[in-house]
Amino acid sequence: MKAIIEYTDYRKFIQDYYDERKRDSAFTWREFARNAGFSSAVFLKYVCEGKKNLSISAAGSVANAMGLAGFEKTYFVLMVTYAHAKGDEAKMEAFEKRCALARAHKVRVLGGEEFDYYKSWKNPLLRELAPHMPGARPSEMARVCKPKLSAAEVTETLEFLEDANLLKKDRKGNYVQTDKSISMGSVDAVPLAAKDLQRQMGELAVKALDLPLAERAMSGVVLGLTEESYEQIKKELLEFRRRIIAIATESDKTQRVYRLNLQLFPISERLDKCEENKVSGVGENEMRR
Repeated sequence: MKAIIEYTDYRKFIQDYYDERKRDSAFTWREFARNAGFSSAVFLKYVCEGKKNLSISAAGSVANAMGLAGFEKTYFVLMVTYAHAKGDEAKMEAFEKRCALARAHKVRVLGGEEFDYYKSWKNPLLRELAPHMPGARPSEMARVCKPKLSAAEVTETLEFLEDANLLKKDRKGNYVQTDKSISMGSVDAVPLAAKDLQRQMGELAVKALDLPLAERAMSGVVLGLTEESYEQIKKELLEFRRRIIAIATESDKTQRVYRLNLQLFPISERLDKCEENKVSGVGENEMRR
């Protein structure tokens, strides 16, 4: 089976362990459960099927039953901890612990670089900025950033982008992008970091309101929509985004790095639901009378 570091779902890891043991012996779920200290012969089978959850306190016993020790045992427990985490902040913290553990043991977590990339607005900014400032020192890049960054922050960000293979240096020592675009990946923790990045970019947009009108383009409109209209506008926004990217990539030159936020969100509850609740409430009152 694959190395544990290639797994993000503890259920899948347990299932693969069982399947491998089953192929080579008469291994049973009953034996597996007994080795892990469970009285129910099918408990771990149900865990793999999603019918039961493995508690964090029992994760160590299951790890022992699978012969995990040291780094691998700790990593397995962290996978279980991540699965139990409630809320974005707790999930991000649990995933970060897995990444930190992996880095300490010189191994790569699936989705780790993507997760770290989306954690900070500095990463996409420097990924766009550095290739268009050939020969520039970190202090020079720092001076053109909005908000201002320190030379140390720029250096740290550039080092991360190189380590994550998102930037590389050419023969002249200038930065170039390894890819034109970045995929968010399939690891479910990555969208959590991307959502936090959108929050950061939203905060930068608020600060940008103080810029002169010639340096910003901001507008908005309040709309009354049906569900069908909403879905149609979402498609239009996706198509608009594709056209914007096409325009931006027509030229290899850059004079300034911009952030474009596309936002469509509700500022009221669904009126049809309110109407249903109102009708339902009237009926209940009449019945009480």
